[in-house]
Amino acid sequence: MKTVACVVQDGFAPFEFGLACEAFGLDRSDEDIPNFDFRIVAPDPGAVSSNIGFTLNVDADLAFADEADLVVITPIPREGWTHVDARVTDVVRRAVERGAWVLTVCSGAFVVAAAGVLDGRRATTHWRYAADMMRMYPKIDVDPDVLYVQDGRIITSAGTAAGLDACLHLLRIELGAETANKIARRMVVPPQRDGGQAQFIDRPLPITVSQSLSPVTDWMIENLRDDLSVDQLAARAHMSPRTFARRFKADYGTTPAAWLGRQRLIQAQRLLEQTELGLDAIAYECGFGSAAVLRQNFARSLGITPTAYRARFSCADAERMPDAVAS
Repeated sequence: MKTVACVVQDGFAPFEFGLACEAFGLDRSDEDIPNFDFRIVAPDPGAVSSNIGFTLNVDADLAFADEADLVVITPIPREGWTHVDARVTDVVRRAVERGAWVLTVCSGAFVVAAAGVLDGRRATTHWRYAADMMRMYPKIDVDPDVLYVQDGRIITSAGTAAGLDACLHLLRIELGAETANKIARRMVVPPQRDGGQAQFIDRPLPITVSQSLSPVTDWMIENLRDDLSVDQLAARAHMSPRTFARRFKADYGTTPAAWLGRQRLIQAQRLLEQTELGLDAIAYECGFGSAAVLRQNFARSLGITPTAYRARFSCADAERMPDAVAS
C-alpha cells in the first residue's frame, strides 16, 4: 500500500477526518516507517464545510481516489445517508472492483453501504446508528458490538476513536506488527484494543474496586508460554474466579482467555518479524503449544500463514511478498 485518498464531503467530522490524517498522512521516515502518498479529495474541490462550522480547502477532486491503494471514507451527516453523492459511491465501487482497500470511520459506512458493496458482508458503524443501517440495508450483516470489521478488503469501524483502531489494524496488515506498534507509540495509544463498543452503550456504572488488574495482565504477558487458567489468574488478583472474570470483562471488554490469545498472537508476530526461530519454538514461547495451533490462530485472525507473514515482514529480509491477506 503506497497511496491513500481520504474522501471528505460537506458536514464532515473533524476528529474522524483527523484520524485518517494522523494514521496515513504524517511523515515518520525518521523512524524508518514508510510514508504514504496521502491526499485529501472531495467531489467538488474548494471549501468543504465541517459539522462544527469551519471549512477545509480541498484542492483535489476524486480522480486520485480511482488510483489509490486505500480509499478512506469519512463520516457524513445523517441527512446525507439517503442521498449519498453518486460520484463517491462510484469511486467506492470501482475501488472494490480493482481490489483496493476501502476503510470507513463511523457513519462513513453508510456511504459504502449505499454503493452496494456491503451486501452479503459483515460490517459495523457507531452503535447509535446500527439499527438505522440494519433497517436501511437488510442485506448487510451489521454487528453493533465491535470496534471494527474487516470483510475482504473493506474495513468498517464504529464511532470516533474506533476508527483509529481500524487504521492501526490495516497498518498492521500492510506494514507488520512492529511498525504498527511504533506508530501507535507515537500516537500514545494502545496498538490493539480488545472488546466491542457494547461497553460504551449507556448502562449503570459497574461497581469498581481499588485494586488494578494491570499487575496481573503484565504478569500474563511475561508468562505467555505457561498454561494460564482463570483460577490461577484470579488467585494472583486475590479474587474469586467469578469476580475476576467479571472484573476483567468490565475493564478490558473481553474474556481473560480471549485477551490472552490476542497477546500470544501479537508476540508471535514480533518473533516472526525479529527472529529466525522455527515455528515450533515460536509456538512454545507464545503458549500455543504446537506449530499447528499457531497456524490455526494465524489463519483465523490474520488470514495468512506464519511462514507467509515472516516472508512479508521479517526485519532480516527487506523483500515484501505480494498481498496475501484473505478475508
